[in-house]
Amino acid sequence: MFSEPVERAVSHTVFARISSTAHIEDLFARKKIPIVVGGTNYYIESLLWKILIDPEKKTWTLGPSREAADRKDELEKLDGQELHRRLKEVDPEMASRVHPNDRRKMARSLQVYEQTGFTHSELLKRQKEEKGGGPLGGPLRYPNPCILWLYAEQAVLEERLDARVDAMLAAGLLEELRDFHRRYNEEKVAESCQDYQHGIFQSIGFKEFHEFLITEGKCPEEESKQLLNKGIEALKLVTKQYARRQNKWVKNRFLRRPGPNAPPVYGLEVTDLSRWEEKVLEPAIQIVDSFLQGQQPAVEPITMERELEENKRRGHECAVCNRIIIGDREWKAHIKSKSHQFHLRKSLKSHSDPHLAERQSSNTETPETCTEASAGNLEACKT
Repeated sequence: MFSEPVERAVSHTVFARISSTAHIEDLFARKKIPIVVGGTNYYIESLLWKILIDPEKKTWTLGPSREAADRKDELEKLDGQELHRRLKEVDPEMASRVHPNDRRKMARSLQVYEQTGFTHSELLKRQKEEKGGGPLGGPLRYPNPCILWLYAEQAVLEERLDARVDAMLAAGLLEELRDFHRRYNEEKVAESCQDYQHGIFQSIGFKEFHEFLITEGKCPEEESKQLLNKGIEALKLVTKQYARRQNKWVKNRFLRRPGPNAPPVYGLEVTDLSRWEEKVLEPAIQIVDSFLQGQQPAVEPITMERELEENKRRGHECAVCNRIIIGDREWKAHIKSKSHQFHLRKSLKSHSDPHLAERQSSNTETPETCTEASAGNLEACKT
């Protein structure tokens, strides 16, 4: 199924999962073993585990309705503080886990509530409590999966990524960008309604060339060349940043995944391509053969120590700095930061003057207190 690049009626993650699961189930029915290759790790995770909420699953064919997509767009246009206020009214637990600036996640939670009558946090809780579920979501979708992770030394990987961008340019990337800009983006730019936060426009490889595309032919050639080089360097940078995030995702969501249903992950190093057969092909065949025969592979899966102490979604409110921090690690970093210590000293100093403190008491919280928001409850914690 193909659709226009700017079509917003389909959630790409949900579309990828639903269309892929149909093919996977067909392969199982024909006694064949599905092999999923490549793709964003988030897509892979949504295939392996039941981690997504399907509020309209009774009516979906290949994705959510246009009305649902339009409603989410409508919600995302609201101010972040207004969205957070609405979410806090209907789902305080989810509101405590989402930053007020994250309009996309807040709109999604409100959309789930409007469509199902249940809060997003309640549906996620039910999912985790299913047999085989865990802290990161529901149970495995299919029995006995096996993950083969191809990885390389960071320096070698980044060199290859730079070369891939150069190859894309040599293969006609600029012409493709110009054509896409002319067909789908030029009018939006002219009307000042361009949005690089949604759909295809947020993809890596387009927005990095925005300045070049909107000024090409309208500025001196040398300036245009500089903007093109700037776009190329930006594309290379964000591509490498994305690769690092993907590797981090594998480690945190696959290798350190808590709960009973974490499939084995076998690492295949691709740093030295001259040793492909020895380091990649032969071990991969042996691992897959062992799985098909119901045996334990001779190769050991990768193991990493789980980080059980930190909650990445817990919300913390710092009354001293008037900020909301999401994540335990980020909170620890914040309270040790120079900015927090500066505001804390300033606040303590101002309250050392009883007359000044009296004047501020009507509209200022106690400066020594930071507030931690967890599961919708506010608890005072002394700094």
